[in-house]
Amino acid sequence: MTEKQWEKLETCFCSHADMDVNLEVETIYPTDFLGDVPRLGAHRCSNAVFCNQMNQGTCIYAGTNPDIDPFQDE
Repeated sequence: MTEKQWEKLETCFCSHADMDVNLEVETIYPTDFLGDVPRLGAHRCSNAVFCNQMNQGTCIYAGTNPDIDPFQDE
């Protein structure tokens, strides 16, 4: 059976949340017969639950605004 685990990928300051947040990636570890190379699944922000409660779109990692990526290098 495969094992899924959320792991911290990067930390940055989010101006929308006005705090440091973690970008997390879902790592999927397959069973033995599928090979030993982990696969990457979805991405999420550690603050997405709180940002989704706001009255405006936040960012791509909260799932509400695909045009804003706070982790993109400027």
